[in-house]
Amino acid sequence: MPAESHAQTTSPDIIPEMNPAEEDDEPDANLVPLEAELTLTPPDVTAPAESVPPQPRSTIQTAQAPETAAPAYNIPVVIDPTVQNHIHFFNISIRSRFEQWLIRLSRYRPLVENIFSEFNLPSDLVYLSLVESGFNPHAYSRAKATGPWQFMKGTGLLYGLRIDHYVDERRDPIKSTVAAARYLRDLYDLFGTWPLAMAAYNAGEGKVMRALHKAQAETFSDISKTKLIRAETKQYVPRIMAATVIARNPDQYGFSQEPVAPHQFEEVAVNRPLHFRAIANTTGISYEELKLLNPELRRDATPPDDSSYHLKVPVGTGSKLAQLLDRIPTYKFPPLPARAKQVKTDNSRWYKVRAGDTLEKVSKRFRVPLKTLRTKNNLTSPVIKPGELLIIGR
Repeated sequence: MPAESHAQTTSPDIIPEMNPAEEDDEPDANLVPLEAELTLTPPDVTAPAESVPPQPRSTIQTAQAPETAAPAYNIPVVIDPTVQNHIHFFNISIRSRFEQWLIRLSRYRPLVENIFSEFNLPSDLVYLSLVESGFNPHAYSRAKATGPWQFMKGTGLLYGLRIDHYVDERRDPIKSTVAAARYLRDLYDLFGTWPLAMAAYNAGEGKVMRALHKAQAETFSDISKTKLIRAETKQYVPRIMAATVIARNPDQYGFSQEPVAPHQFEEVAVNRPLHFRAIANTTGISYEELKLLNPELRRDATPPDDSSYHLKVPVGTGSKLAQLLDRIPTYKFPPLPARAKQVKTDNSRWYKVRAGDTLEKVSKRFRVPLKTLRTKNNLTSPVIKPGELLIIGR
């Protein structure tokens, strides 16, 4: 399952994981099992081509495609039989569900594209989130990956997300997208191509790197022909391509493009724990809207350990809440259960040196001091060679 494995299966020396026994890693009532959100039975790639609806006239389109090629995808899209069967799967087998995903994504798409633009990422990478969760902030998997980008806990913490008993920022559409953008950028810097970066998002960079080395290969196409990566990962990249083809050509596939209200809100600083129900009762702000706008809050209440938590509220209601804050009763959380001791981890990853890299450039790219790079990699010379693997400590 794509959403379960992109960080779960990563080698411990690549992406650290926290103790899975911690209580705050358990699903809460606000979450939706990923199995209920996604239908993940892979299509039969041997199905006859006649069963596939008409496709856009293209064999491959990338960011370098000519302007006359429509549409010009900005991630590699190869329309081969595997991708065609995934298109059939989305367009025929689970059509109504895929349409729900497109409608939900349209609510968040402008903010995702803005964030990806800041990180100089292809805008079509947004469709990776369709394959991960249908961009459902409340989706979680059996492996405890959570949110629209399906981060495992260790990966989320590594990329700056708060994850504890009260708050899980993997579920926040903005904060998790920033983390996903950083992670995808790091994966691209490591592998140099988007198909390999996407495969690593699913399987973990350790598995993909080992597959490339064992097969003496350089492309996703090469390792997908081997037994060195799981069938799930082999299907994951074509599935993203298929989702991209449909999402970029909704008219051709007959999908609705009715406008959806964008994800907009105001923020109010809250200095004590307040429950959504109490806020709704005092201010008249919809309880459901508070839940929709604040998916990161696990207990439907602002956290007790934050003296200035920024609560999201519907546009036009911020001033009303600010005026009535003193009238809202403080929420008392039940005592926390005993927690398992947290395991300390080494936040290290690998980077494959590319042509033109210098140690100084790598240091600036990953914000790691030169001295730390030299020490962790036992370097006595400032010269690094393409293909060499460096340990990047955080």
